[in-house]
Amino acid sequence: MMMVGLAKLLNLAITINNTNLLIINHCRFLTFIVQNSINEPSFNNTSMCSLIQQCIENKSLTKARMVHAHAIKFGLLGLNVGNKLTDAYLKCGCIVDTRKLFDELPQRYLISWNSMISYYIGQGKCKEAILLCKRMVSEGVLPDNFTFSSVFKAFSELGFVNGGREAHGMSIVLGLEVLNKFVGSAIVDMYAKFGKMKEAHVVADRVMSKDVVLLTALIVGYTQHGDGEKALKVFGEMIRQGINANEYTFASILITCGNVEDLSIGKLVHGLMVKSGLESVVASKTSLLTMYSRCGLIDDSLKVFNNFLCPNQVTWTSLLVALIQNGKEEVALSKFKEMISSSVLPNSFTLSSVLQACSSLAMLELGKQIHAMVMKFGLDRDKYAGSAVVNLYGKCGSTEMARSVFDALVEYDVVSMNFMIYSYAQNGIGHEAIKLFHKMKELGLEPNEVTILSVLLACNNAGLVEEGCQLFDSIKNNQRFELTRDHYACMVNLLGRCGRLEEAEVLVKQVRNPDLVLWRTLLSACKIHGEVEMAERALKQVLDLSPDDEGTHVLMSNLYASAGNWNQVIEMKSTMREMKFKKNPAMSWVEIDKEVHTFMAGDWSHPSSKEILDTLGCLIEKVKILGYIPDTRFVLQNMDEEEKKRSLYYHSEKLAIAFALRKTNNKTTTIRLFKNLRVCGDCHSWIKLMSHIKLLRNETQMPLSVTKQTFGMRDQSVGAAVLRSDQAEIIKIWLRNLWHLDGTLAEAATICKTAEILGAKARINIIL
Repeated sequence: MMMVGLAKLLNLAITINNTNLLIINHCRFLTFIVQNSINEPSFNNTSMCSLIQQCIENKSLTKARMVHAHAIKFGLLGLNVGNKLTDAYLKCGCIVDTRKLFDELPQRYLISWNSMISYYIGQGKCKEAILLCKRMVSEGVLPDNFTFSSVFKAFSELGFVNGGREAHGMSIVLGLEVLNKFVGSAIVDMYAKFGKMKEAHVVADRVMSKDVVLLTALIVGYTQHGDGEKALKVFGEMIRQGINANEYTFASILITCGNVEDLSIGKLVHGLMVKSGLESVVASKTSLLTMYSRCGLIDDSLKVFNNFLCPNQVTWTSLLVALIQNGKEEVALSKFKEMISSSVLPNSFTLSSVLQACSSLAMLELGKQIHAMVMKFGLDRDKYAGSAVVNLYGKCGSTEMARSVFDALVEYDVVSMNFMIYSYAQNGIGHEAIKLFHKMKELGLEPNEVTILSVLLACNNAGLVEEGCQLFDSIKNNQRFELTRDHYACMVNLLGRCGRLEEAEVLVKQVRNPDLVLWRTLLSACKIHGEVEMAERALKQVLDLSPDDEGTHVLMSNLYASAGNWNQVIEMKSTMREMKFKKNPAMSWVEIDKEVHTFMAGDWSHPSSKEILDTLGCLIEKVKILGYIPDTRFVLQNMDEEEKKRSLYYHSEKLAIAFALRKTNNKTTTIRLFKNLRVCGDCHSWIKLMSHIKLLRNETQMPLSVTKQTFGMRDQSVGAAVLRSDQAEIIKIWLRNLWHLDGTLAEAATICKTAEILGAKARINIIL
């Protein structure tokens, strides 16, 4: 009984509160009416519209609803008041009330239809806008120029080509395409966004009264679709007709000048922009910055940037992209720090550009900090930033981290797939790259030429010759793909490196007009296998295409040297001296405790040279126990055999690794080595053995206790070998992925002998 009584009291309280609320709202409305000098008995369409106008000016949704209620009460919700209320609700941002009222109205003005359609498009609800337009036509209301201007935008946003053409046809029937420049501009913009530039230009030519908006839409379309020549032609016609360009025209045409790298026209446009008084406009200045950078004048881009009082996010991002594209990655990273210090927040494009700079410089630690920033801003699942993070880890050799970031992406696209496949390719993980390529097709993503190139590169770096040949043949027979010279060059390299030089040469000749890269790739393969005769044929083709190609002369000189043809070496070097060629010395860098150390072959200028030599001597002895034999074919000087071996010991890679191991004593860490030239075959073999051994202190107290050091270089692994001299009774030697049987037996014999020296009394298991 008590509970029932409480419930009744509660209901009474709610009723009283609702009644009070109604009274309060009515009082407020009466006050509102008094403030507007309107007496309740004199309510009519005019007074109601006046009240609604006050609601619009004050953006008061509450008062608009009061007016709506009293309009219903007094039977004034007719054509004028209803349409005015619709406008009020829209301008107060209440689409629910707007649509409910709109649907209840017995009649609607065209302006109300246009307002609803425009509002839906502004909110990104283009499908609803198109459906509403169709309903309008079905109810006998003909669209005007404002309707068409809005609905053409909706079709372009959704990519509805056929629907856009139908609307275009209706505008022709109503005579609005040719006579109304607003409709004409909207049609041109729509076709440009569809990529139908021929139709866009035809419409632009038909419009009788052309203005800057219409011609700018045409220029933007040509610029976005890579036809800079036609964009410049339209701009020239526009200036000749006396139509003044606006900031958007200048922004687009400057981008065009940058794309076609036409600095002379770019400077003329810059002068015209200054004359027009639009140099200080942000959009124009940002495009000017981009134009100068794409023409290679990065210093001029920096001057333009320095004239900005408060650069915004777009301007900062444009500068960073400009610096990175011109090889100024370090400056770009410095500017990025300035941007953050200026309290300008980066977006996904900014961060993806900075990550690209870190990738180019292989700056993994800084890249990790940028990755943390990506996560902080909630962009870790963004396809642009996410793909850039995948690329960073892949280029720095951290394929596990790259795959982890890749798997966390919300959706995959061709770009993110390409980055992941390329990460596997760079690090010699060919089978995973091929699996991901097949998964990509299962997901319905269409591979592009970069995808195919990345998979072929993966086969190349992993030595998957048959898989690469099968893939190449399947793509070659597929009509949807067109193989480029880069694809052929990758295949020539794959065949050439495994010794199938005749097939590689045939493949080069299959290409129509083979270029310099193809012949140089074949020449490089000939150097690996010492095939002088074929190399000379390739040399002739290269010199016909580019007589002054420095790299080719260096390759041929090295080939003659490795083959012992010293007379030809002297002749080649004499030619190079006459042509003033200078060979870049091989250099290696390693970063220890945030300090970069540089090494060159046989260079003892480093402050720790003595310690480095001591450590390197111990390392070489350790690796020799595992079967390392210096490969003197990679010594390109005429000296005796012992001198050749000694010169190999002091290559820059070995010096850098010895220094890094000594400095990272008693630490399990990753050593990343950077080089300006390719690692020679001897150093590659040495590093493969180094990266899989456990080094312990020996009787010389060599300061090393590093387990399975990982080097940031591609490793076609020979295997993992662990030698223990204290209490091991069985020494297991794992020899896998060996390319030559003789090498396997030689290494096995060497390690067996070593095991006997070390005193191991149990059997030795050799697992091939």
